[in-house]
Amino acid sequence: MTLEISPGARDALTAWLDHLRALDGAAENTLTAYSRDVARFLAFQAGHRGGPMGLREIGAIATADMRAWMASERVRGSGARSVARRLSAVKSFIRWLSEREGFDPTAILATRAPKFRKPLPRPVSQEAAKDLIETVGMQHTTPWIAARDVAVVTVLYGCGLRISEGLGLRGADAPLADVLRIRGKGGKERLVPVLPVARAAVERYAAACPYELDAGGPLFRGARGGALSARQVAGVMAQARMQLGLPASATPHALRHSFATHLLEAGGDLRSIQELLGHASLSTTQAYTAVDQVHLMETYARAHPHGR
Repeated sequence: MTLEISPGARDALTAWLDHLRALDGAAENTLTAYSRDVARFLAFQAGHRGGPMGLREIGAIATADMRAWMASERVRGSGARSVARRLSAVKSFIRWLSEREGFDPTAILATRAPKFRKPLPRPVSQEAAKDLIETVGMQHTTPWIAARDVAVVTVLYGCGLRISEGLGLRGADAPLADVLRIRGKGGKERLVPVLPVARAAVERYAAACPYELDAGGPLFRGARGGALSARQVAGVMAQARMQLGLPASATPHALRHSFATHLLEAGGDLRSIQELLGHASLSTTQAYTAVDQVHLMETYARAHPHGR
């Protein structure tokens, strides 16, 4: 595939990947995918334009060339999501290369990714959430580990936390205050109220835990005293959902979706839920609660003066 790329373009691709590796800390799997996607793009352009792709030829890629490439990707059987991912890699490379070589990248950067519908989240019901919490506590015969698992799941559901946020709590956070200050994605902080049931679950775990929960260490500990991992939480959730006959979508992250949806069912407004979840965009919050559109419309009808 890379035989259709000039040595200069190949060197530029290598330099870009080195840049991502050194400055952005990109994972090797990500770099491998980027390399493959961009090389395939350049190889297509070589065949489409009838000659090897050097740096000058890359700078001359037009809107029609981009459309032809995207169409070819779809013909090859690539879905809209895959094409969008490859286009993102191409744009990243071209943006970097244009700054280095001084050509106008507008035709490439202005290319729109194909639209694709993101799958809607699938929260569990309120009853299923309670059953999950109870059943999680039955998965381990060691009392303090069972109490820990119940505490983690209760905090994720009761506070609407991402699993990374829940496992990021420190010993200094116990006993839990009425309100937690959570640092979420992008370092953005938010205040999250803590339900008494979540506070009580953490207190039971902390009292039973055989390890000293020092202020700077993780609050939730593994069996040997190290930090509890997200994989371990997912494992105990998987065992509990199988016992309850719940679908595979009943994951730790589904508890966050459930938190949002159940708040909506209780009459909460989207703006407040957005703040509690730490979403930058209201549209993201709407996606979390889109599974309950019927209830949303019923709530609107009751609240709106014309719906009465």
